[in-house]
Amino acid sequence: MENPLLNTHDKTILRDLAKRVAGIASLPVMDTRRDLWFRHNRLDRVRPMVLIFPEGSWGEVLPESVLQSQNLQARKFEWELRSRIYYYENFRDDTVIEKTWIVNKRITDSGWGIQPRHIDRTTPTGSWKFDPVIKEPSHLKLLKFPVVTYDPMGTERDFTQAQELFDNILDVKLKGIRHISFHLMQLYTDLRGLEETFHDMVERPQMLHDAMAFLEEGHRHLVQQYIDLNLLSLNNDQTYHSSGGVGYSTELPKPGYDGQHVRPCDMWSSAESQELHVVSPAMHYEFALPYEKRLLEPFGLNGYGCCEDLTRKLDFVFTIPNIRRISISPFADVDKCAEKLGRKYIFSWKPQPAHLVGDFDANRIRHYIQHTLDVTRNCVIEVILKDTHTCEGHPERFTLWSEIASQLAQEY
Repeated sequence: MENPLLNTHDKTILRDLAKRVAGIASLPVMDTRRDLWFRHNRLDRVRPMVLIFPEGSWGEVLPESVLQSQNLQARKFEWELRSRIYYYENFRDDTVIEKTWIVNKRITDSGWGIQPRHIDRTTPTGSWKFDPVIKEPSHLKLLKFPVVTYDPMGTERDFTQAQELFDNILDVKLKGIRHISFHLMQLYTDLRGLEETFHDMVERPQMLHDAMAFLEEGHRHLVQQYIDLNLLSLNNDQTYHSSGGVGYSTELPKPGYDGQHVRPCDMWSSAESQELHVVSPAMHYEFALPYEKRLLEPFGLNGYGCCEDLTRKLDFVFTIPNIRRISISPFADVDKCAEKLGRKYIFSWKPQPAHLVGDFDANRIRHYIQHTLDVTRNCVIEVILKDTHTCEGHPERFTLWSEIASQLAQEY
């Protein structure tokens, strides 16, 4: 089958960009950064590690107007290559640019039996509203376990095309499921509604427990299908982990790994319950953590949390098996969290992304970051700038922010 990417125009653009990426990946600084991540993730205190994720701001940082390829798929490839180059040339963080091109196996699932409904926003920048599809306990019977489907022929075509395109430039690798993250409460509130779920905690707690038990079993069934179909892939590399870190690890895979069949114990995994940000530690533990803990238990290393404030809930989080990375959100009390975590866990700090909008105040940002680095001198800390939905058309703010954070990290 002819590869639509391999017309002369697009192929030349992509191969030239791939050569630039390969050159960046071969620089000694990438070996240094990679080694720091290996040490950091095994809880050595190296220095604060820094990562930048523009996320919602990528449209302003690297707009599609810079792309030169003609084919739609080629343009996606081009954007991926240009983003790696942009990282190296503009961000002063600890991102490792690898000489690899990942081809994802074509894996889908049938879903959970019902689809969430939302009431659309009425203004371009407004918010949608939940439109519950689960309204009574009997509606839980509408839920079904997802069935996984793998397309080996389509996967082989993708892999062959990438090999032809990047031959002798990038290392083309085939990967299956490598980002394992459980979002039980997000899934359920999407179907039940957020306010309705909060009411159920008091008025119909058994309904919520029944739902969480079903979702726990459904996710366990999902993971087992990945195992049975041999679709898991190692994530002890540059793979994005939890809500911000990367997976470089000397502790994974575990002894007994045969090189062909990845087991949960060979992988990082994570979970979060952002929807429970406002509930008490006791309710968070009752309605979420036991279900999440059982799902996380088989995995070699685990992370927990995202944007929810875990300051008062850390003692419960510490009971998660193999917990290694804990998200400390912009809303958390970093002083108290530092006392709790010490060097037993990775202090995955998410600084306030709102500092990139409005008046960009470099001095305020410096003092803000410096305070956290001061109180975490006895912690293993990473500084992860994410959830940046806009930079108001000023992509240079990411560069300035990363320069401040990296300079401070070097001082510590």
